Parts: sequence; structure tokens; C-alpha cells
Amino acid sequence: MSEGQSSTAKRVEQRDAIVIRFAGDSGDGMQLTGVQFTSESARAGNDLATLPDFPAEIRAPAGTLAGVSAFQLNFSTNQVFTPGDDLDVLVAMNPAALKTNLDDLRPGGILLVDREAFNDGNLRKAGYARNPLEDGSLDRWQLFPVEITKLTTTALKQFGLSARETFRCRNFFCLGIASWLFHRPLEVSEEYVRGKFKKNQTLVEANLRALHAGWNFAENAELLKISYEVAAAKIEPGLYRNITGNSALALGFVAAAHRAGRPLFLGSYPITPASDILHELSGMKQFDVTTMQAEDEIGGVGAALGAAFGGALAITTTSGPGMDLKAETVGLAVSVELPLVIADIQRSGPSTGMPTKTEQADLLMAMYGRHGEAPVPILAPSTPSDCFEVGYEALRIAAKYMTPVIILSDAFLANGAEPWLVPDPEKLPAVHVDFRTDPEGFQPYMRDEETLARPWVRPGTPGLEHRIGGLSKESGTGNVSYSPANNEQMTRIRQRKVAGITREIGPTAIFGPATGDLLVLGWGSTFGPIRQAVTDLQREGRSVSHAHLRWLNPLPADLGDVLRRFRHVVVPEMNLGQLVKMIRAEYLVDAIGFSKIQGRPFKVAEIRSRCVRLLDGQDRPEERHEVHA
Repeated sequence: MSEGQSSTAKRVEQRDAIVIRFAGDSGDGMQLTGVQFTSESARAGNDLATLPDFPAEIRAPAGTLAGVSAFQLNFSTNQVFTPGDDLDVLVAMNPAALKTNLDDLRPGGILLVDREAFNDGNLRKAGYARNPLEDGSLDRWQLFPVEITKLTTTALKQFGLSARETFRCRNFFCLGIASWLFHRPLEVSEEYVRGKFKKNQTLVEANLRALHAGWNFAENAELLKISYEVAAAKIEPGLYRNITGNSALALGFVAAAHRAGRPLFLGSYPITPASDILHELSGMKQFDVTTMQAEDEIGGVGAALGAAFGGALAITTTSGPGMDLKAETVGLAVSVELPLVIADIQRSGPSTGMPTKTEQADLLMAMYGRHGEAPVPILAPSTPSDCFEVGYEALRIAAKYMTPVIILSDAFLANGAEPWLVPDPEKLPAVHVDFRTDPEGFQPYMRDEETLARPWVRPGTPGLEHRIGGLSKESGTGNVSYSPANNEQMTRIRQRKVAGITREIGPTAIFGPATGDLLVLGWGSTFGPIRQAVTDLQREGRSVSHAHLRWLNPLPADLGDVLRRFRHVVVPEMNLGQLVKMIRAEYLVDAIGFSKIQGRPFKVAEIRSRCVRLLDGQDRPEERHEVHA
């Protein structure tokens, strides 16, 4: 029998969906294993969603709880909205990975461990008094202790690799087992290995050997008696690729700049989890993209604003404390009315916080975190692939309205992946950039009647020289002005300009009945768990609907009417209730907050449970009025 085709001697079960998590030490290659298993599942035609979980410590001691790195994948024959709640399979490469992740494994789930890693030293580092493989504490699960290290070493003996090089091939042995267990095609990973190690043929052969050794072990060992098939999902025909949120955001920026016929400039300072956008765009010079790694966050946004002054479509990327440092320059961009996109990939804070974990706690800072009256349009993507559309839309709006625009993504979207239907570039909306060149009747702060945007003039345009800076400017001429009445007039014009963007926002889409007992209102990366929870409740006959906001400033014009059609409105957020505060203040609607601030996305079950308590009148009185769960 050829490798990659499972034996018919073992039983095969059909499953609609599987949630698997690979967990190990930071150096065990669990992220790579998860990514490759995801690619194999995408090639198999499943719908999927992923959740990479990186340790916050850069160099945590090996074998400790702080150093555990994990990658979760939900793949299914049906439409997938989330990386999954409970695990069907947990691969734990050491005791710390087991201890950190075991609570998420459903009873009866598959637990695959590297037996040799459960030695006295590693058990002590993980805080185990006894070996859990031997004390019966894992009897609730299907335990498969495999000598992964020993089997990998034996398989690679002929290559003459160092002990460290051999050890680092264990992840491909695990990938081989997992690929057998779920009938994944090996060709995808084989292609990756040949490309990744093409400069070292020995490593190519060694990793391929480890991959196939793992597959053959699973095929022939008595230990594993059942494999599982998850049929391909029925999806819209077209060209798909697997994409993360950060990659999609970068491509959205490039597509918008290309459509506008303008160069794209990124001024940035590396910071987790935004750095991948800089990495992605730095490899796209052929598309007229210039990237600048500045000395700090202030330098990054300053360079971007300067590029906008020069006529480029300009962006800056950041996260967490980086937003604080950019605040002054964003205020300058509001004052000088130049197009600039600030992509904030939110992470758990305050301060350094948990830099690799997700959160949605920058909303109020994006709304109000600048001195003076400095309104800025704010958009939030809802899925990794939606980041493309939001990146594109943000640049389009910035150029059309001559204003800075903030994008609120987060670590969950940035690192998560899903299949993306590659759009037809001809069907993307136009991005108009019209530089003023006619000096006749020109004033730097004259206004377009519809958008209230001022003209965009490139420096050096004959006859259009004008002053630019942070001091208060006279309406029309742009001359420095300390007139009280003029200051109020300019402040109100900038506010009306942002408010007028509502004309770009379509009617609020409601998933479910347009009126009823409960509306779940979300924004950003809460889309997946909310949509799945509402779908499940609707199947049970519950009166529940879902609305999700892409635009957070301005809010959709019809949102107040939508909210008032429901008896209850609940707002799940990964913060202490920032959107619900805005909703209450804007519409005087008694919306109820539901918060989670654990560095992890909501589970479907959490949102479903909160909705059921509300619908059944079983929520505690304090829950109805507090903004936290």
C-alpha cells in the first residue's frame, strides 16, 4: 500500500467536524505543525478556522507552563465560524503542554502525548507530583502515549544529524500521525519541506522521512485502531487561498493603492501582533510599495504622515502602547486633514500586558484618545478574510474624505486563518485620488460640497504653495487664526465631515428576524462565536438575531431604529463594555454588556449561555445593569 492511503484493515468513522490542538514547548515547532495541518485540510476541501496561541514570554525556560505554544484548528464539512470550543484531539509534546491545555479536551477525546517527554525533570517543571500517564488521572480520555522522540531518532539515524537537529524533526513525525488519523493529503507538506529546506538536501530528506515515519507508525501500530474522515465542505466556486488577518490587511492596502494608481507607503515600528503586516509589505516592492522601519512608533507615524503630504497613500501599523505614542501625530493628521490609515492590531493590555493575547480594549481610545476635538473614522474587520475589505475601504475613505482612519483589528484576527475567496479586482470599488493642480480660485481649506474634504495638493505644485501645520487654521485660506468663532467653525466642519461618512454605510444587516426578543450586537472578532451561537439558538426556535458593526465611527444611520425593535440587546465584547457604553449614550437603549478579558476569544457556549439566561429571565439582576460578566 502506498503512503498517504490508509489501510482498509482499520475502522474508518465519518465526522462532520474536528477540533484539534497541537501544543508543546516554544521550540517544538507546534505553530509550523498546525499551519501545515491547516494547509492539508484546506487542500482536502474543508472549511476551517484557526487559533494560534503564542507564549507571551520570548525565551521562557523550556518545559515550563509559560513556554507552551499551541495551534488550534477547527475543520469541517459544514460552514465554520470559529476555531472551536472544546477539543476533539489534543497533541501534547510535554507535561507543561498537557497541563495547560487538558481542561479544553472534551471527555472521550483523543490525547496523543510524547511518552519520553514525561520524565522527572519535565514533570517537576510543570508542577506534577505524579506522572499523569501512570496515575489514572487521564482515564476520561483516549490516551495514546507514543515514543515520538525515540521513533523519530530511529527513523533519522542514517542522516548523521546532530541530536538537536533530530529533535527538531519530531513535529513532522506528529504531523504524519495526525495526517493519517484524519486522511489528510501529505503532498502539501511534502511540497513545503522541499521548498523550506531546499538549500540543505539532508534536512529535506530527514523531515520527509520523519513525516512518513509518523504516518507509517499510525498505519501499522496496534495502538491506533480508528481513523476519521471529514468530507469536503460545499463552498462557493472560485479561487481560494488560506489567509491570515494580517496578510489580508496587507493585501487590501496594496489593492487599494494599485486601484488608485498611487504608491503605498508604510511607516512602522515592529510590535506584536502587528509586525507581520510590515513583513508582508516589505516583500511587495514590485507593487510600488515602500516600507520604512522607523526608530520608534512616533517616527513611524510621522514618516507616514509625511508620505501622505507628498502624495502617497500612507499607512502605519501598531498595537497596544504604540497607539498611545502615535496619538499626537494622529491629532496633527486630523488638523492638517491628510489621508492616513492607522492599523491597530489590538492586544491584551494595559502597558505590555499579554502581548501575544487578544483583546478589544482600544475602542474608546480610538474614539477619544487624542487631545482636543479630533474625530476619526473607525472600522473593524470581523474575520481574517474581512481584513482585506476593511484595509481597502479604509484607504478609499481616507483619500476621499482627506482624513486619518483607524482600523481596529486584534491578535485573534491577525494570526487566525481561514479560506479566502480571492476577489475579482475589476469588481473592487474605485479609489479616487484627485490632486489639485489648478491655481485658479485655490484655497488650501476650501471644501468639497458633499464630502467637506479639502483639496489634496502635492508639494511643489506651481501656484498652490500653502502653509501647513498644527496651529489653528482659518477656514478657506488656512492662515494661522486664533479667532474663537473660526476655531469652533473648523472644529464643527471636521466633525460634520466624519459624520457625513454615514452616506457610505449601507443598512444594518440583521441575521435573523428584524424584530424579536433578543438582538446580539457585536463588532470585530466576536463575529464568529456570536454567529454560531445565534445560529444554534435559532435552530432551537429561539427569537434571537445578530447584527455586527463594521463601522464604529460613524455608526450606521439606522442603528437606533434597529436596536429599538428588540426587547433585549446584548453586546459581547473582549473589554469591560466599551461599545455598550457608546450604544447607551448614543441611543438611550438599555443595552446589556457581556465582557471577557482573558486574552482569549469568546467560546460559542459562553455567548449561547448568556443569551439563554436573558431569554428565560434567569439572568441575575446585577448582570442586567453591569457591563461585565
